[in-house]
Amino acid sequence: YVSMMAGNMCRVCRSVFCGTFGGRVKVPVFLRGGHQRRGLASANFQIFQVDNRSEFLERVPYRQHPGILHMKMVKLPQGLSNTAQLLVQSCSMRQMEEQVQALTNYLWSRKRPVENDELQVHAAQLEEKLRNRIGLSKSEFQNPEKEEELEQKLQQKVLTMLRKATYHWQPIRYNEDQSLLYLASRLAGEYAALCRAFHEIQKQVPDFFPYSLLDFGSGVGSVTWAAHTAWGRSIQEYICVDSSSAMNTLAECLLKGGSESQEMCIPGVHFRQFLPISPKVQFDLVVSAYSLNELPSRMDRVRTVQALWRKTSGFLVLIENGTQEGHQLLMEARDTVLQAKDSVYHASRPAHVFAPCPHQLGCPCLSQTMKLPCSFIQAYEPLPFIWNKSVKWEKFSFLIMSRAPPTVENKWPRVIQEVQRRSRHVHCHLCCSDGSLEHIVLTARKHGRDLYRCARMSEWGDRLPVINLSLEGETKVDNAVSDEKIEPSAKQRS
Repeated sequence: YVSMMAGNMCRVCRSVFCGTFGGRVKVPVFLRGGHQRRGLASANFQIFQVDNRSEFLERVPYRQHPGILHMKMVKLPQGLSNTAQLLVQSCSMRQMEEQVQALTNYLWSRKRPVENDELQVHAAQLEEKLRNRIGLSKSEFQNPEKEEELEQKLQQKVLTMLRKATYHWQPIRYNEDQSLLYLASRLAGEYAALCRAFHEIQKQVPDFFPYSLLDFGSGVGSVTWAAHTAWGRSIQEYICVDSSSAMNTLAECLLKGGSESQEMCIPGVHFRQFLPISPKVQFDLVVSAYSLNELPSRMDRVRTVQALWRKTSGFLVLIENGTQEGHQLLMEARDTVLQAKDSVYHASRPAHVFAPCPHQLGCPCLSQTMKLPCSFIQAYEPLPFIWNKSVKWEKFSFLIMSRAPPTVENKWPRVIQEVQRRSRHVHCHLCCSDGSLEHIVLTARKHGRDLYRCARMSEWGDRLPVINLSLEGETKVDNAVSDEKIEPSAKQRS
């Protein structure tokens, strides 16, 4: 912070620090990734204009424009926070703080299991590299015994190098102590990310009230609490699936307030260790939070995502860490759902990307030379332990798939970085509906006061209510779709 105050930083870092005043939430510099994202796109002055088809400019202030999706500080329900604190404090585990931090770091750095074909390709590359280094090939061996000896040494060397360069994935077995550590380290952060994802659905589809929910990899039950906070008693059935019986017991204990004699404060919650077998059983809302990385292979992930989508009648919500691994897991799941045929899922309604992408094309973040994760942040209040700060930030990636086709607002570009507010101009990094990443510089003189103020009031993760006039074909299509949707609603009102 001393170096930042002294001005020893780049313009992107300075924008992170200086843009935190004026009543806005302070975002830590290390969450911004400004140096890495600087190369995404150069500033460009495209022709944008405000999409005011809903006439929001006449009804609401700029800070409440319909693209605003970010949330303020997220807090755990008081009953949940008290119960979790009581359970952790009653644990006799030694060095709790160090173990909680170690588990948090391990889960954040966790990668996908390496596939067998990837190992074979890597081994072949290492073997070729070693052969070129020693300058020998199989045809040059004259002595059969020497040839066999050299081959054994070569294979052993390849195996040693492969072990050092390969990530050794192992499944995590959660017993009672491990479950309590997970509760202390991840409950509040997961709850914050889930509230942010559910807020996306609430804001864009306010008339969606799910009746049933399926939680795959339920853990300590953060999905149940977040869904109950968002939709209340409209959800009558919660099916929580987790392979760990200790996790299920702990989640049930949290719902009962830490006492086995009490009833669960959220009715209709059922715990299972396996997914429902019947393909006809569907749920309005299906969620998998921080669970895809726990599956042992890509084929298992594909089959699991297919099974979850088969059981989805409304929305499928997937959340992972805001790392490159987490983002690629979600893009893999996205491709699995979009590229599969309807006959596989036994459903007539196709899949649509609801959020965060404003398109159904390939992810532009992965098409760059330097692949960067599409991630977002959410401020939250952690459990009140000595080792926790008063405010923490959850960095996560999420994906929401929908059975219903997207609305016109879903085509608005998404703000994928912190908005850089300068004097009389604003820098916005956008993911646009044509599948491109754009770095636009908005001024009141060139783009109009309405667009400039909307951009200045936006935050990381919001949608900017604009249309790109340079994409004439897309604009015409969007206008046609909007006209078709406006006419029936007008008749219904009349």
